[in-house]
Amino acid sequence: MRLNRKVTILAAAAAFAGGLPSAALAATEVEWWHAMGGKLGEKVNEIAEGFNASQSNYTLVPVYKGNYTETMTAAIAAFRANQQPHIVQVFEVGTASMMGAKGAIKPVYQLMAEAGEPFDPAAYLSSVTGYYTDTDGNMLSMPFNSSTPVVYYNKDAFAKAGLDPNAPPATWPEVEDAARKLQAAGYACGFTTGWQSWVQLENFSAWHNVPFATQANGFGGIDTELAFNSPLHVKHVSTLAGWQQEKIFDYGGRRSDSAPKFYNQECGMYMNSSAAYAGVKANATNFEFGVGSLPYWPDAGAPQNSIIGGATLWVLGGHDDAEYKGVARFFSYLSSAEVQAEWHQATGYLPITHAAAKLTKEQGFYEANPGTDVAIMQMTGNEPTENSKGLRLGNFVQIRDVINEELEAIWAGDKTAQQGLDDAVNRGNALLRRFEKTVN
Repeated sequence: MRLNRKVTILAAAAAFAGGLPSAALAATEVEWWHAMGGKLGEKVNEIAEGFNASQSNYTLVPVYKGNYTETMTAAIAAFRANQQPHIVQVFEVGTASMMGAKGAIKPVYQLMAEAGEPFDPAAYLSSVTGYYTDTDGNMLSMPFNSSTPVVYYNKDAFAKAGLDPNAPPATWPEVEDAARKLQAAGYACGFTTGWQSWVQLENFSAWHNVPFATQANGFGGIDTELAFNSPLHVKHVSTLAGWQQEKIFDYGGRRSDSAPKFYNQECGMYMNSSAAYAGVKANATNFEFGVGSLPYWPDAGAPQNSIIGGATLWVLGGHDDAEYKGVARFFSYLSSAEVQAEWHQATGYLPITHAAAKLTKEQGFYEANPGTDVAIMQMTGNEPTENSKGLRLGNFVQIRDVINEELEAIWAGDKTAQQGLDDAVNRGNALLRRFEKTVN
């Protein structure tokens, strides 16, 4: 049964009999659907408990709805049935779809203004908020669990291979050199990667300040076309394909399936989300590891900034003002430096505010956990450009599936890098045109 923001008959009867204080009657329930399972789900519950304990007017109820895709699908179905929650967590690739759902969302900037809650977009990391703003710079959703890819490396393996354990490779030629030395020292592969589309194409494009798609990667309009088959992209993927044959690079799956290759010391380096830090720390128990920035091709210029993954919180339409005040109050609580610093330190996700990053530094967390600030430096080192603000592409969940299929064909030697990327672009463009028709 859907949560009811009104007092139930049972509660009213108990209150009438003197069994409940008046504060219990006034509590307004706010429902939050999320995709955080396991330990992350426990942290979400802790945040909800903290908010509920901080005041007595609202009761936040977190509900786990499965993975990102399942949660977004459930929210869409609930909205159509007029049974929607107040808040839903949607991964970053669903941004364009949420924006295209006319009337289904209540923009965060509007929510906070109407509720009278203090709200300054400048307090948030621009590289995070930029992903979720409209063309006028208004924040549409509330950043929550944002991450960016980094490089984890085995310090013990580096020392054994004669490499400096405190100096991870900064460029792709240095990655190759380190990988060959690791193999010579007895390690089966040099490096592996998680989330290959996100790390090796999406972030690769932003890091090198080249377009992933036209129309400012979709921020400028929905009539966009994919552009990740440029000479630089082809060079990069072709190089990886060659390295795959020698196990300098070793593919291990579309998501984080390759993690065991790093945990088991099969591969000396592992590229994946900054939010994988907790998992790496828990599993890399037989060796010391470090964290470094994403490598870049030196002939393509200095690095720009990486882009985020993770998810954000969208407010759905169809609720009354009293309930929205509760949502706004929760967002203020969630954005506080103390809550964000705790979330950042416990999970490896980025702090979404400058104050939370400052507090974490003052608390000595970065000094005690070297490398945990790499993600922040990657994101804030340069002001984002049109090529490095993020991606806003319709049907991008399906487009990522296409990219994965084509990259796997390239790694297997069934297609050249040029053929595979051209095919991915053409197939992806067809999905973009399909999305364009649904919006128009």
